[in-house]
Amino acid sequence: MPKPQTAAPTGLRDILVGLTEEGRGDETASALSVGLSLAGLTGAHLTIQSAARHLTLVAGAGWGFVNDLVVEENRRLSARARAVAERAVTEAALEGVSCSIEVPALAYPELVGRLTARARLADLTVLDAEARELDLDRDLIDGVLFGSGRPLLVVPPGCDAFSARRILVAWDGSAQAARAANDALPFLRAAEAVEIVSVVGEKDLSTAVAGAEFAPHLARHGVNVSVNSVPVQGDAAQTLERQASLFGAEMLVMGAYRHSRLKE
Repeated sequence: MPKPQTAAPTGLRDILVGLTEEGRGDETASALSVGLSLAGLTGAHLTIQSAARHLTLVAGAGWGFVNDLVVEENRRLSARARAVAERAVTEAALEGVSCSIEVPALAYPELVGRLTARARLADLTVLDAEARELDLDRDLIDGVLFGSGRPLLVVPPGCDAFSARRILVAWDGSAQAARAANDALPFLRAAEAVEIVSVVGEKDLSTAVAGAEFAPHLARHGVNVSVNSVPVQGDAAQTLERQASLFGAEMLVMGAYRHSRLKE
């Protein structure tokens, strides 16, 4: 369990947490816990979108029984989504956090579009990580990453409070890496230690701006920064995961790249 964050990131005024009720019964709530904790730390307003996935009715004669089941399931999912949102409002009030909720019931594509559009109005969106490759939550992550133009914090299972005392910044000199690091400045300034790490050997970085050249920029923003280059072991993701563990990082900052779901 991470220790509570002591230094508060500055500049965050609106935080959005996206939750989705799909009826599986195994939905995680780490994003909500982290969002509440971060809003309490920064004094930001918290918006919770607790959405229910709306199942589509089947057209045609003879499908009445099936449609009755679909209607009942939609009622159940909406009730569960609202219950989650109302519990969150109560928790926010106890923590002294300003909070508003949305409880839409939408079909698959509209649900992704709604969260993506709402994310454009927030300083930061917080979502739960999803291990399954083909899952609505994965599409929500992709939608916010590539469609909102705003930063996204993806929270792994088991996190019950925000903490980012030590942060690893993945750096390859790309526009995506620069944008991610800039978006993360509130967290980088508040961290005790930040390491810029470049993975060497996976792709050609000979013409890229080196991490050592980027570090002074962060230092001028008051970031306690160091630089490291590590040889690739396995692939870049595995190497970064290993380095994050060695550094004791509680947050990994990296740019987002479009890959096919099959390649991922």
